[in-house]
Amino acid sequence: MDESLGGYKLKVKYDGYFKIINKGTKQKYCLGRQRTLYLDPLEMHASTLALICLLLLLKCAIGEDPYRFFDWTITYGDINPLGTKQQGILINGKFPGPDIYSQTNDNLIINVHNNLPEPFLISWQNSWQDGVYGTNCPIPPGKNFTYHLHLKDQIGSYFYFPSLAFHKAAGGFGAIRILSRPMIPVPFPEPAGDFTVLIGDWYKANHKNLQARLDRGRRLPPPNGILINGRGSNGVSFTVDQGRKTYRLRISNVGLESSLNIRIDGHKMKLVEVEGTHTVQNVYDSLDVHVGQSLSVLVTADQPVKDYYIAVSTRFTKQVLTTTAVLHYNNSKQPASGPPPGGPTDDINWSLNQAHSFQTNLTASGPRPNPQGSYHYGSINVTRTIRLASSAARVDGKLRYAVNSISFVDPDTPLKLADHYQIDGVFTLGSITDYPTGATMRMETPVMDSDFHAFVELVFENSESFLHSWHLDGYSMFVVGMDRGQWSSNSRKNYNLLDAVPRCTVQVYPQSWTAVYVALDNVGMWNLRSEYWSRRYLGQQFYLRVYTPSNSTRDELPMPDNALLCGRATGKTSYL
Repeated sequence: MDESLGGYKLKVKYDGYFKIINKGTKQKYCLGRQRTLYLDPLEMHASTLALICLLLLLKCAIGEDPYRFFDWTITYGDINPLGTKQQGILINGKFPGPDIYSQTNDNLIINVHNNLPEPFLISWQNSWQDGVYGTNCPIPPGKNFTYHLHLKDQIGSYFYFPSLAFHKAAGGFGAIRILSRPMIPVPFPEPAGDFTVLIGDWYKANHKNLQARLDRGRRLPPPNGILINGRGSNGVSFTVDQGRKTYRLRISNVGLESSLNIRIDGHKMKLVEVEGTHTVQNVYDSLDVHVGQSLSVLVTADQPVKDYYIAVSTRFTKQVLTTTAVLHYNNSKQPASGPPPGGPTDDINWSLNQAHSFQTNLTASGPRPNPQGSYHYGSINVTRTIRLASSAARVDGKLRYAVNSISFVDPDTPLKLADHYQIDGVFTLGSITDYPTGATMRMETPVMDSDFHAFVELVFENSESFLHSWHLDGYSMFVVGMDRGQWSSNSRKNYNLLDAVPRCTVQVYPQSWTAVYVALDNVGMWNLRSEYWSRRYLGQQFYLRVYTPSNSTRDELPMPDNALLCGRATGKTSYL
């Protein structure tokens, strides 16, 4: 790529480092963490050259956060994860998509080429580039869009996925790992290896057929199987060296609707991180990972040299689906044998007690040097309580799902754009209440209004007979309580106000509730949704508008110059 700077021609090489080289003398003017810029001398005065070099040296001294560049092409292609050829969504020909390796404060520049015959969106983070339809216009067929994501003050294990239509059932997902900066201490020794483990339920049916079934108002059937890194039973292995070496497994449930349990034959798992929070390092034989959740464990290769099953199975389902991968000891000649390790009891209390055991490591550093426990969320006054109840009903003869009796309908214009340009009639501000009313379900495009810097208590109430999973974009939520039965103000007596784990996706058990605290310090239009994808698709979601009258870039990033405009925002200017 060539750029122009004061009469010099810049050759930009996207390798993550920043060098300024006089092509004639090969002299390096500076070196720092940035992209590589090569200058070809043209005819110019020495004073101009000196000024350019001075400016670029100052840029090096300032130390702008590093850049990482990605170029992705989205296509359909044949996949065969469960023994039946089907159409999958590939990224650069891969299923699942490529891992994103990054570090705190990195700038990710991701150029996405949509070669599908329909619009496409990928969900990540950031007020203007969150990657859901309430925030972004889709990438049209045959077009590309470049995302700029700044991983400001973030660490941990996450994943990206396609958010439009029912694309998530076809692939297009992959892992995101954000490493700590070298000067920030991590509360465990550097592992000998770092593995991505994407687990999720899977259908053999084409994603468009699944979507059509939902459009007809019918529930999805149970999934056909479980995948690990896009493969069926024993389709993937993880190689370790024997000798008490420790390995990190970053586990994410990327599926559509099944809570899963993971365990490793003959090995314990030490929990060390949950969605960007270093945890108290408890040891488990198996772990429940609910839809949309991510966590990291350490596993020590201290057993005899052979292969061992890694088993993943569904939780709280009539038919238990199980799949396996292999933990392969280097130089092993003995394959995994015998039945895979069995899962835990289906007693809800077992899973609930495990969830209660997750605690924040208060003395460990997060993305910054200060301890995670230095933020005393339990001493902040709650300014608003919002109770959210899920429900299912038929509207005009078709199945719909709702939050507080409102079933979400996609608008003709992304809500973020409608709010920015003050376009009337796209959404109804305040139409969703702060508490369940028991009213008849109705279909709208609701947006809940909230104030910047408010400190909110969210209570998710589940009166249904199966487990729910809820996600809030743009935030981590302190999981202060969860229990069986009906929530009441007396439930606060048992809240964890000291070391609750903040995370972006929380489970709510059947006939139970989960309470979280959220500091609304991130201006934007944020999707709060069921992670059960059929329920989200059929209306179990809404948007939380975190508003400030300030136009400061300290509160919210400006609209990107390359923002896609669609619907009633078509033809507007992106710099307003």
